[in-house]
Order: sequence, then structure tokens, then C-alpha cells
Amino acid sequence: MRAPKTFRLHIGIFGKRNTGKSSILNALTHQDVSIVSDVAGTTTDPVEKPMELLPLGPVLFIDTAGIDDVGHLGEKRITKTLAVFDRTDLGVIVTNFSDWGDFENKIMAEFKTRKIPFVIVFNKIDIFTENPVITSQLKNIKVKYVFTSATNGIGLLDLRQLLLRSAPGDFINRPGILSDLVGPGEAAILVVPIDKEAPKGRLILPQVQSIRDLLDNDSFCVVVKERELRKALSRFNKPPKLVVTDSQAFLKVAADTPPEIPLTSFSILFARFQGDLTEMVKGAMAIDKLKTGDKVLIAEACSHHPIGEDIGTVKIPRWLTQYVGGKLEITSMRGHDFPENISEYKLIIHCGACMWNRREMLSRILRAKQARVPITNYGLSIAFSLGIFERALKPFPAALDIFKNQD
Repeated sequence: MRAPKTFRLHIGIFGKRNTGKSSILNALTHQDVSIVSDVAGTTTDPVEKPMELLPLGPVLFIDTAGIDDVGHLGEKRITKTLAVFDRTDLGVIVTNFSDWGDFENKIMAEFKTRKIPFVIVFNKIDIFTENPVITSQLKNIKVKYVFTSATNGIGLLDLRQLLLRSAPGDFINRPGILSDLVGPGEAAILVVPIDKEAPKGRLILPQVQSIRDLLDNDSFCVVVKERELRKALSRFNKPPKLVVTDSQAFLKVAADTPPEIPLTSFSILFARFQGDLTEMVKGAMAIDKLKTGDKVLIAEACSHHPIGEDIGTVKIPRWLTQYVGGKLEITSMRGHDFPENISEYKLIIHCGACMWNRREMLSRILRAKQARVPITNYGLSIAFSLGIFERALKPFPAALDIFKNQD
């Protein structure tokens, strides 16, 4: 089974049209992933290719359309290319010594603003010889570069090694989902309701990833449905270190879990793992300031079709309405779609983003912060709306202090 995108280093390939971006991707993956042509602008939408880049591990290459595209259709392609910056962990600028100029400098500036590590690939080195003025400038500003010819296979090994050396340290040394809260040799209980939206014959991704994280760190877990929790707790000679529930079952699980046992939800764990828990705790506290008629954006990373009592489109709006005491103007969006102007919203509530990489979630949090719009996620907003916010934050002392010390 392939590693999910969450755990893949996202490598975005950028540059002008016809510089050989697609050829570089095909050469690195040893497959014809992207269409290669002498006609500029052959790549239209971003093309994704998952692979193993050893010894780093699973990565996701994203080949983009040329950022110098033209015309009405070209503008749409550029918009999609620019959106790839939001989920790029490591950037690759493909160019040659003939084309180097303002476009490449703008891409470099964008990477630096976002604090994304990047490398430069001078492709077609069999055609264009080195320009020492350009390489000297790059050395002075400590930008890494490599020479390649994708068609002749020149420099590809050097490029792979440069990508490995340039991978961000926070990706390689990323903390676990919950294992640090449990510890080796200790137990966690995971509460997994089985409802209409539960995928038939399997668990959802955050539940699977949490189990694997515990196993990888020598912890163990018991998985139960919400109605079996009390019975499971009664069979423990020593209390579990943590109870984790699906946010939809928060009230029942909180009632059945003794107060001395720490309790939280999968979604809140992912607010920490995929995003910024501190910022999202502050966002949840903004629910107190909502008034009837306020605009709220609910953003879902997945593009699944809602069924019955859907969490994002039905349950959260209902709980928010009950808390506020009046109707809110709620907009729902899915996938990578996100409004260009978010300043009109009083609150953004996001899913746990388990299908994304952390970079894209952090990019959305940054956009919200820049627009001065509070952002939180499903689990935190549910816990706040249901009055169990403090209980759900007890496993995270720093986040709990923010709530307790609010003005």
C-alpha cells in the first residue's frame, strides 16, 4: 500500500515553459509521467507522481505548468501553478543559462518569503554552457544548483543527491501524532464510531495513522466503539495514558471517561500534527464572538460526497447555531479550492487535513492570520461548542494555558 500524501515530501517543480521540467520529472521517476514536447505549454494542470526517493523515503513530485504562460487559458494555468506553492516542501526551479532572468528571481523570492528550501536545475547543459556570472551570484547568496541534461541523463544522480541534502529537517524529524502523549509500554484507547460515513471494511486515515504511530513507538492500543468504552476501561488494571475519540462522539466519551484520564479527539491531534495547535485554539475561542448572520467558512480537504448527518455540512453548523443562538451564513468548500478573499469571514473551520501535507495546512493558517480571520478545526470547534473545550485540551498544557489565560 502506498504511503498517504500526509507522509510524503512534496517536491514542486517550477519554471518557464519548455525548460524541460517534465523531462526532469520523467528522468527522475524513470517513467513517462508528464507529456514531453517541443511545443511550449504542453503541461496544463499540475501533474503528481508519488515515488520512493531513497534514503529519504516517500515523496510526491508535482510538475507544474510554465509560470510564464500567456492568454486567458494561460492565466488559469498560472493560478493553478501558484497554488502549488502552498503545498511545496522542497522547490525545484528548472531553467537554463539562456533563459535565466526575472521569472527565476521571482520564484526564488517566493520560496524565500515562504521559507521553503529550494534548488536550481540548469537543464540542457549539453546545449547551453555555464554562465559563471550567474553561478557566482548564486554562490554568493548560498543557493544550491546542479547541471543536468534530462535527455542525455547527465547530472541526474547529482540532482537526486542534492534533493536529499536539501530536504527540510522538520520533515525528516517530524514528531508523532500521539505517541509522545502515551509513551513506550503504555496504552491508549481509541474510540471509533461506526456510522454511515465510516468506510465499509476499513478505518479512516487518521485512525489508521494513529494506530501505526503507537506501534512504531512501542505503545499499544485498544480500539472500541463508543458504546464499548466503559466496558473496556473496566478491564484495565492500570488506567490508559490517553483516550482518543472521533469528535462526533465527544459528549458520550467524555461522560464515560473518568476525569483523571486525559481525553482528546483525533481531529485535535491533527490540529497539532498537521497545523498549528496554538493558533487553532485561539481560533476556536472566537466562536464566543460570533453573532447571528456572521459568515463562517467550513473547509474540507477531502472531496467525498456528504452522506446523512455529515460532520462538516450538517453537525458542525447545527452545533454552532445552537451555541450562537441564531442562524449563521455558512459556506462549505472542498479539496484545494479556497476563496481568494477570506476577509469577509468571521471564522474558518477546517478539517484535520489528514490527506494533505503539513505545508498546505500551514499555508492556509498563514493566509488566515494575514487576513486577521480566526481559523480552527473540526475537533476544536466541536469541543468548544459542546462545552468540553478545557477537558479536550488537558493533554496539551501550553494550549490549555492559552484558553485559561484568555482576556
